[in-house]
Amino acid sequence: MRLETIKTTGDRILDVPLAAIGGKSLFVKEIEEALLEARVDLAVHSMKDVPADLPPGLTIAAVTLREDPSDVLISRTGARLKDLPPGARVGTSSLRRQAQLLHYRPDLAVVGLWGNLDTRIRKLDSEGLDAIVVAAAGVKRLGWMDRISEFLSPDVCLPAIGQGALGIEMRESRVESREPSMATIVEVLDHPETHTAVRAERAFLRRLGGGCQVPFAAHAEIAEGHLFLRGLVATPDGRHLLRGERRGTANEGEAVGIALAEDLLARGATEILQAIFRRD
Repeated sequence: MRLETIKTTGDRILDVPLAAIGGKSLFVKEIEEALLEARVDLAVHSMKDVPADLPPGLTIAAVTLREDPSDVLISRTGARLKDLPPGARVGTSSLRRQAQLLHYRPDLAVVGLWGNLDTRIRKLDSEGLDAIVVAAAGVKRLGWMDRISEFLSPDVCLPAIGQGALGIEMRESRVESREPSMATIVEVLDHPETHTAVRAERAFLRRLGGGCQVPFAAHAEIAEGHLFLRGLVATPDGRHLLRGERRGTANEGEAVGIALAEDLLARGATEILQAIFRRD
């Protein structure tokens, strides 16, 4: 087995919002091209970076056991979100986080923050920020748990679709051929409950239209064969935010995701999306 590191456009551009330069596909485009050209056989992605629609011929064959999907607050003083001073400067790279933070605390000054995780943490001091909000999974993987001031409740900041989960992408032809070595690798890595939860979240995203221009969020949990999905759509300024939830059996995951999206569209998400796309 040979490992090949592919640095994507999204990895190289660290000072511009994703929505302004092409969205999530910038983190996977070059890797998917390598798959389609048979230069690589398997690709590993953070599932929150994978667009709702895959290129023809590719599939997510496995999703590994999910790390904590929460967002966390890292503040300079250790203060929690509710205790930050009025007008506090909070850095984030995400419209989803921005919308929910402003909905919870309209007085905050949300500042754009890009770069890898250690760069963002350095900017907490170098750019005069009071706090930053990042994914718990990345902080845990780097062993920086002591920097976390607060794990944000999903009632305050619902996670991104696929957050905390890694996906294994491959050519559909390789899955169908059932080559023993490849099939075994994929089967061992897959965590069925996480895979089902992520499918439900991605079905929700797909029905709403996907993209980085709109603050979407969704998180599914599975227990005893039942699936519980939360989702939201918001305006970037957080003034309008629609939440919803839906339950079903685990084998109805994608249908539950679509049904929740339909519910939010009927309750006003259509108008939110139209207003955002007209502005863009």
